[in-house]
Amino acid sequence: MSKFLIAGLGNIGDEYAETRHNIGFKIVDELALQAGTLFRNDRLASVAEIKYKGRQLILIKPTTYMNLSGKAINYWLQTEKITIENLLVLVDELAFPFGQIKIHPKGSDGGHNGLKDIQATLNTQQYARLRFGISNAFSKGKQVDYVLGKWTDEERKTLDARIQLAADAVKSFSFAGLPLTMNTYNTK
Repeated sequence: MSKFLIAGLGNIGDEYAETRHNIGFKIVDELALQAGTLFRNDRLASVAEIKYKGRQLILIKPTTYMNLSGKAINYWLQTEKITIENLLVLVDELAFPFGQIKIHPKGSDGGHNGLKDIQATLNTQQYARLRFGISNAFSKGKQVDYVLGKWTDEERKTLDARIQLAADAVKSFSFAGLPLTMNTYNTK
C-alpha cells in the first residue's frame, strides 16, 4: 500500500485555532473528519491515519509551531519510511486571492517561515505543496496581525467549501498523482 505524508501547517494553541495561518490544520482536520478518525498526540505532531482508494495517508499537524515545521515533517517521513515524492505540505499563501488553491511540485519558500524551515531541514525545495490563498488585504506593516488574524464574516461564508475543495485535491494527489491533480485543481 502506498503511503503519503500530508502535513498541514499551523500553530498549536487555542489563540491560533481560527487564524488564517492555520489553514493547513483545517484541511487535515477536514480529511480526518471525513474518514471518521481522530488525531492523537505523538512525537512532534498530532497524527491521524486514513485510507483512501488503497492509499494510506498519514496526516500530521506539527506541534513544533510553524517556524520549526521541518523537524516534525522530517521525523514522520523517516518514521513512516515515506519518500519525499509522497509528501504534500498544506500552507497559507498571501499572494493568492482568498480560497484559491494551487498545487506545485516544488518551489521557493516565498517568504513563508514554515516552508523556509522545511527547505532547510530537508535540504531541498523538491517537495509538493498546496498553497491556500488567504489574500493580502492588510495595511503596510500589518502582515503579521493579518496572517495571525481570524477569518472575516465574508470569508467564513465560503471557507468550508474551499477547505472541502483543498481536501479533495489532497485525495487526488494521493490517488491520481501530481500532474493530473494540478490540471484539475489549479484552475478552480
